Amino acid sequence: MNELDKTDRKILEILQGNARITNKELSSQLGLSPPPTLERVKKLENAGYIKGYIAQLDPERINLGSTMMVSVTLHQHSQQSIEEFHRAVADLTEVMECYHVTGDDDFLLKVVCKDIKEYESFVREKLAKLNSLGKIKSSVVLSTVKMERKYPISE
Repeated sequence: MNELDKTDRKILEILQGNARITNKELSSQLGLSPPPTLERVKKLENAGYIKGYIAQLDPERINLGSTMMVSVTLHQHSQQSIEEFHRAVADLTEVMECYHVTGDDDFLLKVVCKDIKEYESFVREKLAKLNSLGKIKSSVVLSTVKMERKYPISE
């Protein structure tokens, strides 16, 4: 699958808004019958456009009410230290997102914890113990102004 047509883009748009929609409902919105609709969704999944389906949780309801944005600088910028950091971060359940970035810092992490005390333990007992770590800067998220989960589907 090389290029998305109008129907494929519409499928992606609809599924981002409601991944639990039935094939029958989806086909109705597309103006197609259910079999070709299901075939198109499967092609989008197999081509990697759709990576999976998840339930979006409220972090406060599951006792993860504190979010921190953490800038990390490595003490070395060798391929080995970068890969070592990648592997280590992949095992840290508190890290929800990790981005390799340009600028003064090397990585930007989104970290969730129950509270600041738990975050302090995370930094001291897990993050600070990583061999490749140079510097950590933390910012506490006071409130979320926008958290969009839907990507704009361009034509």
